[in-house]
Amino acid sequence: MTGQHTMTSAAYDADVAEIYDLLYTGRGKDFAAEADAVARVVRDRRPQARSVLDVACGTGEHLRRLAAAFPEVAGLELSPAMCTVAEAKLPSGTVHVGDMRSFALGREFDAVCILTGTIGYARDVDELCATVRTMAAHLAPGGVLVIDPWWSPGTFLDGHVAHDVVHDDTRTVVRVSHSARQGLAARHEAHYVVADGGGIRHFSHVQMLTLFTREDYLGALRSAGCTAEHLTDAGGLPGRGLFAGVRR
Repeated sequence: MTGQHTMTSAAYDADVAEIYDLLYTGRGKDFAAEADAVARVVRDRRPQARSVLDVACGTGEHLRRLAAAFPEVAGLELSPAMCTVAEAKLPSGTVHVGDMRSFALGREFDAVCILTGTIGYARDVDELCATVRTMAAHLAPGGVLVIDPWWSPGTFLDGHVAHDVVHDDTRTVVRVSHSARQGLAARHEAHYVVADGGGIRHFSHVQMLTLFTREDYLGALRSAGCTAEHLTDAGGLPGRGLFAGVRR
């Protein structure tokens, strides 16, 4: 196989950006339903909300659906390759390249969200709190912060193995992954094989995600000057729910 490399950064590069939408829709991820759940959480707490920032927005699949619920949307994404894909879906929105832990856009939004467990890239509780404070600083008073958490110590399946085979008219993608607990974090290793008209290529990613507790998330919201709720039936991903806070 050609094109093999290993990536240890949290940022996805062009290899994954190219197949991300095909892979996750093929796996059954319902971006529309998840965006609807976020919109409901926001509207319940701020009915007049008009603007939303999607932090770690990836390829913009949630964001383009949030654009149907809010007149003004923007995204933030660490990977330039993912930003390029997202921008093409948002003719009237803006996608900024930036790190969830330390960005400064110079403006406020009615709502900020971070989805698909990306908050787990914070390396410890201090970094979790700093990330939540950074997001809360971009909320207008009374604005709503929505967090889709990563797995917790009590819900993570140590040694979990997953596999997927998806395809469209021109490509077939095979993905296998293994997750193992290392202290308070999970080491997630994924290997991809992509076959298309140009041949077959293989690449892999190794990433570390922290297993924060429910109390860690609630405490981070409070330390950022927000109310704190754990919504177990608001949509989110199975077994995880959503965390929500309103900026005081």
